[in-house]
Amino acid sequence: MQEQAKWVLDPSHTKVGFSVRHFGISETDGFFRNYTGTVKTEKEDFSDLQVNVTVQIDSIDTNDAQRDAHLKADDFFNAEKFPEMTFESTTLEKTATANEYKMHGNLTIRDITKPVIFDLEYAGTVPQDPFGNTKAGFFISGSINRQDFGLSFNVMLGTGNLAVSDKVKINIPVQLLKVA
Repeated sequence: MQEQAKWVLDPSHTKVGFSVRHFGISETDGFFRNYTGTVKTEKEDFSDLQVNVTVQIDSIDTNDAQRDAHLKADDFFNAEKFPEMTFESTTLEKTATANEYKMHGNLTIRDITKPVIFDLEYAGTVPQDPFGNTKAGFFISGSINRQDFGLSFNVMLGTGNLAVSDKVKINIPVQLLKVA
């Protein structure tokens, strides 16, 4: 049996990103600047990976300071009372496509924990980068309903569209650094 390897998120090559429909006619993108995460695996193809990620809500960035402040307020995340969101994987389900999986896990936002499923593509491993490090890459995507996590603020526009859609698309390109 192979020894369990430990990997951490490489913050210069990982982006915890999201997008949401705005006014029903366009999308607003954002990301979180501060997060930590570990991945443990015994298999070189990561087919048994265990993921734990913690994101600092106060680090949200949508390229608009006023909107960021509103997202940090009680209408949305309430960063003061709930400073972190977390994700912990539970199972990895292989799909019919090589290196593609359904990653099941528990997402916690505002102390509300719900099961979620994200698409995960294993992009490969570089055994030694120019600095002597071992790196692995993934693409994670999916969507959540923000209402499920108590992010319920909205305004109905005169057009009948909502100001902010309930569906939030998740897009996380990941590069891991092997640490053990």
